Amino acid sequence: MDVLLLFLRRKVMLASHVKLSSKGQIVIPKEIRDSLQWDTGVELTLVVSENGVILKTRQKKIQRDIRSLRGMLQSSSTPLSTEELCQPVNYDIEE
Repeated sequence: MDVLLLFLRRKVMLASHVKLSSKGQIVIPKEIRDSLQWDTGVELTLVVSENGVILKTRQKKIQRDIRSLRGMLQSSSTPLSTEELCQPVNYDIEE
């Protein structure tokens, strides 16, 4: 496999020609894996576009405990009571 260096918009990009195996697999050349810091087990997303296929690193979902969000929305105003919050809204008031 030959790895090509492409110079596009002042950025160096790597490109390579690969073949699809009988099992539908490809081998991503080591030079490209190293440049992207892709180790064994990295999860990728295939995005099909009109120009071909794009491989992207899968974004990791952050698992948060709902309790960690407490206090995230801070306000300097006086809090409303439950009774005030439950009052119906009067849309007829003119300002």
